[in-house]
Amino acid sequence: MRQDLNDRLTALVDVVVPEDDHPSASQAGALGFLDSVLADRPDWLARFEDVAAHGTGSTHWDWFAELVVGGYYADPGNGGNADRVSWRMVDWQPEPLGGWPTAVPVDTDRPVTVHPSALRDRYDAVVIGSGAGGGVAACGLAEAGRHVLVVEAGGWPETAELDHDHLRNPRSDWGLAPRSGPTDDRDVRVRDDGRTRLTIRPADPGWNANAWTAGGGTRVYGAQAWRFAPLDLRMASTYGVPDGSALRDWPISYDDLEPYYARAEWEVGVSGGADDGRWAGPRSRALPMPPLPAGPSRDRLAAAATSLGFGTVHVPLLVNSTPWLGRRACAGCNQCVGFACPVDAKNGSQNTMLTRAFATGRARIVLRTRAARLRTDATGRVVGVTLVGTTDGRDFQHDVDAAEVVVAAGAIESARLLLNSRSDREPTGIGNRADLVGRHLQGHVYGGATGIFDDMVEDLVGPGPSIATTDHRHGTAGIVGGGMIANEFVATPSNTYRYLVAAGLLPRAGAESKAGMRHLVRRTMRLMGPIQEMTSADSRVRVDDGVLDRYGIPVARLSGSVHPEDLRARDATSARSAAWLRAAGAVRVAEVGGTPEGPSGGQHQAGTLRMGSDPAHSVVDEYGRVWGHDNLRVTDGSVHVTNGGVNPVLTILATAMRSVEHMTRP
Repeated sequence: MRQDLNDRLTALVDVVVPEDDHPSASQAGALGFLDSVLADRPDWLARFEDVAAHGTGSTHWDWFAELVVGGYYADPGNGGNADRVSWRMVDWQPEPLGGWPTAVPVDTDRPVTVHPSALRDRYDAVVIGSGAGGGVAACGLAEAGRHVLVVEAGGWPETAELDHDHLRNPRSDWGLAPRSGPTDDRDVRVRDDGRTRLTIRPADPGWNANAWTAGGGTRVYGAQAWRFAPLDLRMASTYGVPDGSALRDWPISYDDLEPYYARAEWEVGVSGGADDGRWAGPRSRALPMPPLPAGPSRDRLAAAATSLGFGTVHVPLLVNSTPWLGRRACAGCNQCVGFACPVDAKNGSQNTMLTRAFATGRARIVLRTRAARLRTDATGRVVGVTLVGTTDGRDFQHDVDAAEVVVAAGAIESARLLLNSRSDREPTGIGNRADLVGRHLQGHVYGGATGIFDDMVEDLVGPGPSIATTDHRHGTAGIVGGGMIANEFVATPSNTYRYLVAAGLLPRAGAESKAGMRHLVRRTMRLMGPIQEMTSADSRVRVDDGVLDRYGIPVARLSGSVHPEDLRARDATSARSAAWLRAAGAVRVAEVGGTPEGPSGGQHQAGTLRMGSDPAHSVVDEYGRVWGHDNLRVTDGSVHVTNGGVNPVLTILATAMRSVEHMTRP
């Protein structure tokens, strides 16, 4: 920033975080932090100038104050927390309390990557996307003898790039693009509310983020590994179809999925308890690992739940509680959700299924490359993929032929790909004869509450989620479905600040805010849970021919909103969470509320290519085959008919395993 602007902002950042017996914002490096932020968001310079000119009277003051405080409590690499001054003040550290174990593994060379210039003209199979569903597809196909190309839009960043930044990760919302991608502002989407169309960038609210990196969202997720319950697959039969909803049953049952749930739990690696609670289906096999160690907050919450009359379970996690599949156990650090695991104890596609695929010698991955469209011949059969990307500073386009294609790019991008794959036979996109591609977009609306306690309740031993109640996934009078509630991941100090301010439990700026953070970081507890969403045909993905990405491909256009029943279930979850916190001793509680803008999506995005038994009401069959295209499959959350009242990744793994087994059956 210019020196005159620096001078004017110096006094203002110290209004936000004043000096006391701990350094002020400027003393901790706030001006350097703001400089680093401007490198990412040069468009914010006008806001800074307005704050400098009008001080606390600026229309941007609240935003500015939160940004400065965010930098003060973030990791030192962002520049606003020199020498960890704020972390020492609030008694927080990212490392495990006992320190890091010796010989923390480091990344190694990846000979499995292929440069775009070295792509073959033909593969047995092309898998688009390397997350949960793409990894399973690559593994199953390669182990069955196919030569497989995995196409990943992002790169394969080192763990050290993804394990530390508190402001640029999928769990933060500071307006800075996550390091797990996408980071290019040209990767826009359009949000259409019926009156106006708003162009949104990856760092903006409403983009509906999903990681673009090898391993997809599994590289940086929190890794909660719940099974869907039997009733989750029979929502319409159980509750009827609410007005304005397109709720339907799945074409398969829990019994159809159970063997694949067990496979996913063992082949990828899940730790947890004996069951998922009262609504859970039977298990053919116990989990391979016991639950992770839990601190005193679990005992407190368990006693409170008992007093309220509902049961609790351990939170199942795709995190090693013991050494598993050649990798070490969780070290208990405080940076899990949103970050890559520094000790490689979190189980994602990149270190499990993709590793197995590459071990066959028959799978390769091309990075920073995306599928522009699926190619068809004169009969309408899919014959390959047009790939685009940028390498060595130049954009490229390359046609690759394939006997089989698997789409696993996430619900939004998978729908976008099919819609952009137009032909004379299917002028509105592959699989879209019934105008269903892109419809029924869903994710998870979350309910929950934040509580403040007089005594310390947070021991800062990660990952954090150790106890949940699943009693209210179903059976609540007046509510369609419901969801589980669990204690949250250990939060970074910058996110704790954000949560407390949003809940009205902490002033935004000033001495009182600083003192409040010092007191509350270990005295705050959050309970959160996703709810079953009612699918709507109007919540959807289209493509916008008027807005093209750098390769000339129409971008995704999102429209629609959550259903009123979703807000009712959310409010019930929030009220129950608040009651649980009060029973545990919270002296102040704030519930999650409000009305979300736009359709639901985010990292739990699902439903845009949903499965069914009738092409008039679905895009794919029960094995993920696109109707009318026997060599085109979908193996991500797009196929979900409903998305459960729990995290969906284990179901993505299970449905993908079932589809690939069918695909490779002799």
